[in-house]
Amino acid sequence: MKVLYAFQGTGNGHVARAQEIIPILKKYASVDTLISGHQSQLKADFPINFQHQGISLLYNKTGGISYKKILFRNNFLAAFKTIKNIDLSRYDLIINDYEPLTGWACKMQNLNMIELSHQASMSFKETPKPSKKDFLGELILKYYVPSERKIGFHFENYHPQIKKPVIRRKIRNLNPHKKGFYVVYLPSFSDENIIKVLREIPVEWKIFSKYSKLQVKIKNVEVFPIDEIQFLKSFENCDGILCNAGFETPAEALFIDKKLFVIPIHNQYEQECNAAALDKMGISNSKILDVEEIKKWVASDLHFKVNYPDDIEDILLNEVLVL
Repeated sequence: MKVLYAFQGTGNGHVARAQEIIPILKKYASVDTLISGHQSQLKADFPINFQHQGISLLYNKTGGISYKKILFRNNFLAAFKTIKNIDLSRYDLIINDYEPLTGWACKMQNLNMIELSHQASMSFKETPKPSKKDFLGELILKYYVPSERKIGFHFENYHPQIKKPVIRRKIRNLNPHKKGFYVVYLPSFSDENIIKVLREIPVEWKIFSKYSKLQVKIKNVEVFPIDEIQFLKSFENCDGILCNAGFETPAEALFIDKKLFVIPIHNQYEQECNAAALDKMGISNSKILDVEEIKKWVASDLHFKVNYPDDIEDILLNEVLVL
C-alpha cells in the first residue's frame, strides 16, 4: 500500500502526532510525508518528502488571531495553484491531519482520504462547544479541510469516532516531579505582556518563547528560547502548565498529572471549544491573562486524572489502513 501522510505545520501538535504515527505506518505501508504551513516550533524528526507554504493562522501579540497578518503573509494564489496541480493519483490512501492543500485536492480529484486529526472531532455534535457559537469558526472547521471519513482525537471519547490523545513517546518516558516552579507556553502573547502579569505572582515562572533568542531572567520570571530538550526537562519537573487552549500541550500536561491553566487564543474557535471541554473537566481557564485568576490557580491543588492509552497502532490497523 502507498500512503501519503499530510499534516499541518501551524502549531506544534500536528508535528508531535506525526512523530508517533509515521513510524507505525511505515511498518505496514510505503509512506510519503507532506507538510504545509509555517508556524511550528517543533522540528520533524523524520524525512519530509514534500513541503509547501500553505495557509497558516497568524497572531497578534495580545493573544488573538491577526486577520491582517493572515491576509498579507500567506500566499493564497500559490496555495490555489498547488491544490489545482498537485498529483496524488499514485497513492492508495491519503491520511490528512488538518492539511488543506491535499484535503481540497482530494475532494476535487475524488481520491481516497481519511482525516485523522483533533479538528475532525469538532464535526461531531457530542463534542463540547462554547455556549456562544461562532458561525465563522464553525465554517472554518468544516471547510478548511473537506473530508467525508473522519477520526478525531480529543480529551474524552465523546463519540465512537473520537479517540483519546496520541501522547508522544518523549512524554510517556518522563519521570514527573514537582519542584515548585511553573512552565508557560503562550506563543500568541508577547513576552512583555506575559512578564508584566507573572512578576506580580510570587512563584518561579519559566516562559518558553518563540520571540526570544537568549535566556534572560527578570525577577521571578525566566525566559527561554524554544528548545525541546530544555522544555521537556522543565515540563517534567514543574508544578503546573500555563498555556494556550490548544490540544497536545494540555493533553500532555493532563497525562503527566500537572496542574493546568489554559487561555484560548482570541477569535480562535477551535481553542474556545477546547477550553469549553476542559472547563467541563474542571480545568482552570480564562479569556485573558488575568492576575487574580492565575493567583487562585497557583494556590489551588486542582488535578484531573486521565487514562490515555497507547493504542494508536490498533487505531491505524483497524480503522485507518482499511480500504
